Amino acid sequence: MIKTICVFCSSSEDLDSKYYKLAEELGKQIGTKGYDLIHGAGSIGLMGVLMKTSVRYGSKVTGVVPTHLNRKNIVSADIQKLVITTDMKDRKEYMRNNSDAFIALPGGFGTLEEVTEVITLKQLKYHNKPIVIINAYNYYNNLLNQFNDFYEQGFTNLSYKDLYYVTNDIADGLEYINSYKPANIYDKYLRE
Repeated sequence: MIKTICVFCSSSEDLDSKYYKLAEELGKQIGTKGYDLIHGAGSIGLMGVLMKTSVRYGSKVTGVVPTHLNRKNIVSADIQKLVITTDMKDRKEYMRNNSDAFIALPGGFGTLEEVTEVITLKQLKYHNKPIVIINAYNYYNNLLNQFNDFYEQGFTNLSYKDLYYVTNDIADGLEYINSYKPANIYDKYLRE
């Protein structure tokens, strides 16, 4: 049963307003559908909008931040449980271990690293949790084209497309998470 969703996203304050609206919509749907949220603890950018909206609609929110990034005016413990880790490795491990599903909203290098790591760890059978990439406004098209190059050139098995789900619609992504059947997908990889 999916209870807690980990969301990877940007902490930038310099984005087009449509991305903040996207984070707000995800926060609203996470809260109204009864999910809790784990994220990177930022109180600014998409992270901040997501956190504040999720709380407003009923979610319990846990922010996870390494000591090095725990800075005033960037991280706030006001409306979220704050978990402070030693470093980024421990942060990501805590987020993975305490989440039932993962969603990637638009983001930069950190978001890219986080989502590709959970995909890789699922490929290596360290977990079998649903992963959703929200490709709103075609933000992830270039990355997905690179993924297709992996498949077409034989660097990655074509069956690994099932490791993650891509959609431009938040409601569709949450429906995928809600109806996710891990055994059906995982069995394919056990046979390889």
